[in-house]
Amino acid sequence: MPPADLPRLPSRRSNTSKYDYGRVVVVGGAAGMAGAPALSSMAALRSGAGLVEAIVPEQVVAIAASFDPCVMVRGLADRADGTFASDALEEIESRVSHADAVAVGPGLGRSDAVVQIVSHLWHHLPQPVIFDADALWALASIDRGTLARHAGPRMLTPHAGEMLRLLGVGRSSALAGDRAVLEREAATLAEAIDAVIVLKGPATLIVDRAQRAHNDTGNPGMATAGTGDVLTGVTAALVAQRLSPFDAARLAAWVHGRAGDLAAESLGEISMTARDLLDRLHVAFREVRE
Repeated sequence: MPPADLPRLPSRRSNTSKYDYGRVVVVGGAAGMAGAPALSSMAALRSGAGLVEAIVPEQVVAIAASFDPCVMVRGLADRADGTFASDALEEIESRVSHADAVAVGPGLGRSDAVVQIVSHLWHHLPQPVIFDADALWALASIDRGTLARHAGPRMLTPHAGEMLRLLGVGRSSALAGDRAVLEREAATLAEAIDAVIVLKGPATLIVDRAQRAHNDTGNPGMATAGTGDVLTGVTAALVAQRLSPFDAARLAAWVHGRAGDLAAESLGEISMTARDLLDRLHVAFREVRE
């Protein structure tokens, strides 16, 4: 059963349209990684967003568009290696200007241009923005004092390895084997840069400057490619529907983990994939509502 204090979405009114439930824009993708922004986009739709657009490099636009006809997909300037070119930044800013929530990072790739784009979006976008995956790699090159200066709500969704990178230490660090210490460092970082941090893993931690919570759903079968992209999309959709960043992160973590538990019940932990979570998000959301 969902915790009694778990945040909930309000009931939908009968006289509404897609424009009442938020526009999500996902910025990601690169050659060989078109599925990541597609997973985030499809998860956002399954989580109630009214409109979802994926912005990807031109080389992968056809692949990204092939996953779901309900997702709008736009290809922008790219480099020979299939990642975004610096020239894409102006158009990215234009495309996200009408978004209610933005997700940056799924399958984004790594390059100097990616660092430039991610840094600019971090500092200048006024909307709530979720940074995940390769966007976290880019943010790890920026010092805390600089990260503390941004124009709107910021959410980071690192797994333990990405958290270590944000802290400037490697996987061989003593922090890597001490979850309690890693959580304390995550809380310190959240306060320092005024962001919500979702530290994924067993009993996922959601923390900001004022509050924290642990999630009680999920299982080891979710340690598979793409599940983090699904969480990013769920979180973006909930923020777009006007939940606060902390409440959106908490509800997203529970629903995401519950979908994973449902997948494990029917498929086992070994055989489940991120697509299986997508197929069960509706059950998790119904359980929350009921």
